Amino acid sequence: MATGAELRDLDGTSVGDLRLEIRDWLDRELPPDRRSCLGMSGGHDPAFSRKLGKAGWLGLSVPVRYGGHNGTAVQRFIVTEELLVAQAPVGAHWLADRQVAPSILRVGTEEQRRTFLPAIVRGETYFSIGLSEPEAGSDLSAVRTQARRVAGGWRVSGTKIWTTFAQYNHYLLTLCRTQPRGEDRHSGLSQLIIPLGSDGVQVRPIRTMDGSEEFCEVILDDVFVPENRLLGDEGQGWAQAAAELALERYGPERWLSVWGCLTGIAGQASGDRLAGGAAAAEIGRLMAKYRTIRRVSLDVARSIDRGLTPTVQAAVAKDLATALEQETVEVVRRLWGRELAPSSSNDVESLLARAVLASPTFTIRGGTTEVLRGLIARADRVPAVARHSDDTAGVR
Repeated sequence: MATGAELRDLDGTSVGDLRLEIRDWLDRELPPDRRSCLGMSGGHDPAFSRKLGKAGWLGLSVPVRYGGHNGTAVQRFIVTEELLVAQAPVGAHWLADRQVAPSILRVGTEEQRRTFLPAIVRGETYFSIGLSEPEAGSDLSAVRTQARRVAGGWRVSGTKIWTTFAQYNHYLLTLCRTQPRGEDRHSGLSQLIIPLGSDGVQVRPIRTMDGSEEFCEVILDDVFVPENRLLGDEGQGWAQAAAELALERYGPERWLSVWGCLTGIAGQASGDRLAGGAAAAEIGRLMAKYRTIRRVSLDVARSIDRGLTPTVQAAVAKDLATALEQETVEVVRRLWGRELAPSSSNDVESLLARAVLASPTFTIRGGTTEVLRGLIARADRVPAVARHSDDTAGVR
């Protein structure tokens, strides 16, 4: 991986010092026995998220008046890389910091900004995202969750699926239908901020093949949501969700999920067990691909700092990154050369065993490969103002 010393933020400031600063902080605050071998979000740890917030590592691009640091997407990119490489437990604040805070900042009311943004920046308020639904597949316009107007707000009923850490988080940013579906299937959708502790909310964790319960099913049974918890304008939920998905798709988390597997096998290759030119060539080929996808991903962050919403560019980054992750798992598994034991005392073997089970989801979460490539293929034929209207799979 690049050291980051050669990178420059838009204002010309080197981000090399920022990278060294977060590394030093992690060395002090995150001892090896607290570093996760999950290779993904690293678990839900509110205490660590609050510690990150207190140290100023959250809300980097949020304005100071809302508790943030007036930074850039590139700066958040650098910090995110270091957190993920260190296998820090970032799952609690992750979605709130990555996409909910920017969305509230962009389209939320002043009351919503002052209510939610400072708490997100402090690492004290956590969000899940309610996009995907049973039977809706990869077409978010097919959502069935209904919000009907009542005095003072809405009553919401429906089911959301694959909602990350909903059993622990405080709020669900929910895409629902507030107006009847018309000829334009993307119209009539809105986003509501729903407290997960509300009456009528039932959260059911879903155990996945690797034994984790990160994903949940959330059942909304006539849940009351007050008027002031509509995010943005009514009927604009589709465009808002698409912009949020761009933030979800491009980052280092899309290509650092299994970084520990690759670096671990590289360490093995430098010893006796995997000595030989063939193993070194395979690892070198993958490393070169990672360097390339990192540049693609970083360019998306730079586009965001220019005020753009790089929906298609983020789709390209996500498609390339998650395909590379799956390739990495297969190459490392083959190089390992023996049956994998998830309970192994060898950290590399344990992580690789879990990665084998998790890797099928890499090209599903955040948008299936087929949906992303359809979006990319249609980009030149879709006017820029309408590029948020492609089908997306909001798998969390």
